[in-house]
Amino acid sequence: MSHRTTNNKFYSAISIFRRNCGILKSGEALDQGIHRRTLYAMREAGIVERMERGLYRLADLPPLSDPDLITVALKVPQCVVCLISALHFHDITTQIPHVVSIAIKRGTERPRLKCPPIQPYWFSGEAFTTGVEQHSIDHTTVQIYSVEKTLADCFKFRNRIGMDTVREALTLYRERKKPNPRKLMQFAKICRVENVMRPYLEAQL
Repeated sequence: MSHRTTNNKFYSAISIFRRNCGILKSGEALDQGIHRRTLYAMREAGIVERMERGLYRLADLPPLSDPDLITVALKVPQCVVCLISALHFHDITTQIPHVVSIAIKRGTERPRLKCPPIQPYWFSGEAFTTGVEQHSIDHTTVQIYSVEKTLADCFKFRNRIGMDTVREALTLYRERKKPNPRKLMQFAKICRVENVMRPYLEAQL
């Protein structure tokens, strides 16, 4: 293949990437006309970078604001960001997540994702489907539980994440957000933690 032909293939492929906000799964790239050899050649040339196996991004784009959440959202689109990761997104924790906490539907297999590290939690029924918000992060849609649903989830999993983290999150929620006790109790009922949450809400909100 001549140098000119290679460049033409690169230009065409770059245009396809840009039409998709600069990020493509390898399967999507193939479906849109980028040959696998061209994709690998672009990676070798430093035109694209591999975010995770089967996920590529144009190398000249600005740094991602939250690459871990974006990678998880693209590789595990059915999941919802939850617990510590959701607290961090909503800015009501001082904890720094070392894994991405995700909710997946009960009965679903554990996602096979090496990077970033993930901590899956299996939810069922309304506990999985309610309180889901869609946030756009660097042109990628990421599903994250609302702040009130996240707090109810934290009470439900208080033995896993620690009650100190839950109390801190509730305090920061009161200080940084517009508290909505009624909505909190709605999610507490769905998560079956009404009796646990009520004394804390009465004391702090």
